Amino acid sequence: MFERVLIANRGEIACRVIRTCRRLGIRTIAVYSEADANAQHVRLADEAWPIGGPRPTDSYLRGDVILEVARKSGAQAIHPGYGFLSENTAFARACTDAGIAFIGPRPESIDAMGSKAAAKALMEQHDVPLVPGYHGADQSADVLAEQARHTGFPLMIKAASGGGGKGMRIVRSEAEFVDALASAQREAASAFGDTRVILERYVDHPRHIEFQVFGDTHGNVIHLNERECSAQRRYQKVLEETPSPFLDDARRTAMGTAAVAAARAVNYVGAGTVEFIVGQGGEFFFMEMNTRLQVEHPVTEETLGLDLVEWQLRVAFGEALPLSQDQVRAHGHAIEVRLYAEDPDQNFLPGSGKLQKLRLPAPSRHVRLDGGVIEGDTVTIFYDPMIAKLIVWDENRPQALQRLRDALMQGEIVGPKSNITFLERLARHPAVVEARIDTGYLDRHLDEFLAGDTAPDQRALFAAAVAALLHDECVVMTNARYGSDPYSPWSRADAWRVGHAGKRIVALSLHGHRYEIEAHGHDGDYQLHHGEANADVRGARHDGEYLSARLDDEALRMPVRADGARVTVHDAAGNRHSFERAPAFAWQTKEAGGGNQIAAPMPGRIVLVKAAPGDSVVEGQELLVMEAMKMELALKAPRAGTIESISAAQGDFVEADAVLVRFIAEPHS
Repeated sequence: MFERVLIANRGEIACRVIRTCRRLGIRTIAVYSEADANAQHVRLADEAWPIGGPRPTDSYLRGDVILEVARKSGAQAIHPGYGFLSENTAFARACTDAGIAFIGPRPESIDAMGSKAAAKALMEQHDVPLVPGYHGADQSADVLAEQARHTGFPLMIKAASGGGGKGMRIVRSEAEFVDALASAQREAASAFGDTRVILERYVDHPRHIEFQVFGDTHGNVIHLNERECSAQRRYQKVLEETPSPFLDDARRTAMGTAAVAAARAVNYVGAGTVEFIVGQGGEFFFMEMNTRLQVEHPVTEETLGLDLVEWQLRVAFGEALPLSQDQVRAHGHAIEVRLYAEDPDQNFLPGSGKLQKLRLPAPSRHVRLDGGVIEGDTVTIFYDPMIAKLIVWDENRPQALQRLRDALMQGEIVGPKSNITFLERLARHPAVVEARIDTGYLDRHLDEFLAGDTAPDQRALFAAAVAALLHDECVVMTNARYGSDPYSPWSRADAWRVGHAGKRIVALSLHGHRYEIEAHGHDGDYQLHHGEANADVRGARHDGEYLSARLDDEALRMPVRADGARVTVHDAAGNRHSFERAPAFAWQTKEAGGGNQIAAPMPGRIVLVKAAPGDSVVEGQELLVMEAMKMELALKAPRAGTIESISAAQGDFVEADAVLVRFIAEPHS
């Protein structure tokens, strides 16, 4: 086995590879950009080398620099992870030429599958089912438009060298085609340096089911069952699971056979994934092959009891596959979701910043966490804003879904906004629970999964107030123990005054709304008042995770966490309410405004300016398009009016909060 392996990646996948290498006694060598000098993969590796600036093009995409580090550090092999150089033919070939093993497929296999167009042509030759469409070499606008008409609408435009949902657009009519093509080509050029696209007939309400394949240098190729990835938003996978609740044994066998045939067609070695579109009637079509390890590989590992990174290492070292096809035995059901620093209520705007608090469930037989950051780390603007992957396993799908809901409930992320509430709603949604979600469902019904400004019910509000009271009393009593008179009534946080019990105001803020709860009492016994609502609370206790109490003689037990800054409550329906603690006798409203300008929501590059000073625009009209974190963001007019100035041009890099567009102020009436 290899003695020294360099990991040409960062974050979660780098940490994941390091764990397997450490278990196998392999010394690991990390590389890092200027932005990642204090990153976890740097701290976990046996040694780490700097490779350049914070942007991927200056560091993690510099194959020449990474190879030089490999030579200097004595690495015998390079694991590319996923993304960055993992599917780069030139890098794989350069590794081989340098006498360093590339832990991945042969360069020729990457080449064959790296272009969606070439892959489809190859699959056609090997009788793998294909969706009708165009994957030809002629990429002129006229030919693409003609082929679009021939294919028929709706159709899908896909970047030929793409992946991860980049450079993909659904076009429902001929009138939309020209603009959609230009947008897809811009995004493809930015993400992959290649503007070529393919066209496919859009399969209505499709499912996305992929098969994990593995090959070795001894001619063996097998599949390790399927993963269903139909829960997607804008072609980005949101929830992955295995086994697929949609497939029966016959369809599973047919698709597995097709997946192995696809891998054999390119003499595949190592880990890969063959992805299929599956219609509602069960018909399936080859979509693409990813010639690397997938983000969602842990669900396969959890149901098979395997370590796929170990398999990659052994195959790259020249060993045969550890199992034959008939030895692959699955048990139970596994589900994965990805915790991201993003704001679902703001169109999933990627976030960045310090993780002031990162509380995740404890790992167990039923819960696995693959992450690349810990509390106190910073999610940077330069890379994918994933915080962690949460994987759950249980004997069957209903139990696994409940494990997922329980695990998410235990999570708390403070700092950049996160998608944890969105994932909780996803895990409870009937379309997921009943296994009837398709790849477009989230985009069609997104409002069903967003919390928005959902107000708490009265029980949740009172539970939050009680948890805050108990927390404050505990803090004061703890501090009083170190005072001169720990038994003094003045050392208690119960508002006691001579002659009367006194009252306290618990002030909580949620979605910009202030809640004031008046409280009398102490030590878990309170009378609470909020507006016209009253509650008599008896025997309240909080163990840090759950609040138990009798509320008007009705016993309740609710998941609640509280500290001096915030209180998080899950109500009876499973909705998360994260209150901020507010001063009891001070309240400042956030000033309205911003209607006369558009500011950059985050650092990024302007890729399109669609208006000019003096233009009259309507509310919601798209004025600029910027690229940030590998995504295009449309900046739209906040109101109807006339543009006074635009302070950015195409190609400009802008900082967060920079004012890009100003409107002529409306006269006051």
